[in-house]
Amino acid sequence: MSEDEFKHATYDRLTRTNAVLLLVDHQVGLVAGSRYPEPQDLRKNAVGLARASMILGVPIVVTTTMAAGMFGPIFPELANLLKDQEIIDRTTVNPFDEPRITSSIKRTGRSKVIVAGVNTAVCTCFPAISAVNAGYAAYAAIDASGAFDATEQQTAMIRMTQAGVIMVDYNAIVVEMLANNTDRLASQVYAAIGLSHFVSMRDIYSTIMTSKIVPPVRGTQ
Repeated sequence: MSEDEFKHATYDRLTRTNAVLLLVDHQVGLVAGSRYPEPQDLRKNAVGLARASMILGVPIVVTTTMAAGMFGPIFPELANLLKDQEIIDRTTVNPFDEPRITSSIKRTGRSKVIVAGVNTAVCTCFPAISAVNAGYAAYAAIDASGAFDATEQQTAMIRMTQAGVIMVDYNAIVVEMLANNTDRLASQVYAAIGLSHFVSMRDIYSTIMTSKIVPPVRGTQ
C-alpha cells in the first residue's frame, strides 16, 4: 500500500445509528435443511441477532417467500420476538426485486445493511450484493445464515467478498454496534447473544477495582 493509499484507509464502523437489519426467509420449511450451521444453531443465532438489534434500536426489515405455501411461516422463536413487526411476504427470489422491501430499507435512512438469510447462497448473497449495487455498505451475517453444504457456503462467501460485501459473524456485528461495555444496554445485549457471563466478569472486576482495600501499616498490628 502506498503512503497516499494508507492515508485514505478508513475503518467505517458499523453502528446502531447507521445500520438496518434485513432478515430473509427464516421459515420453518427452509431452516431444517441447514447444515452450516445446524438448524438449532441457525435459529439461535438469528434470534440473538434480531433480539440484540431490537435492544439497540436498530430497525429490522423482515421478509418471507410464499409463507402461506410450502415454505411456511418464520420459525416460532423469531415469530414471537417479531410479533409487532411487519413481515413482507414476496414471490421474488431476490428481496431487492420487491419494491416494498427496498422502500422499507430506504425509509430507515441507514447507510449499512446487515443481511441474514436462511440460505447463504441465495437469501443472503443476492440481497447483499444488490445492496452494494444500490450504494449501501453490506454486511453478511454468516452464522445467522444457513447453507446446505460447505461448498455452497464457501462459494457464496467468495462471491460476496468479490462484490464488496463484508463477511462477519453475528456476535461481532452486535458487539461492534454496542461499542462500549459501560453502556446501560450492555447486560441486555450480551444476554441476547448468549454472552451474559461477560457482564458478570465485568461486574466482578469493577467490584475489585473499587474496593480500595488498603494494606495494614507495619507496626500498627
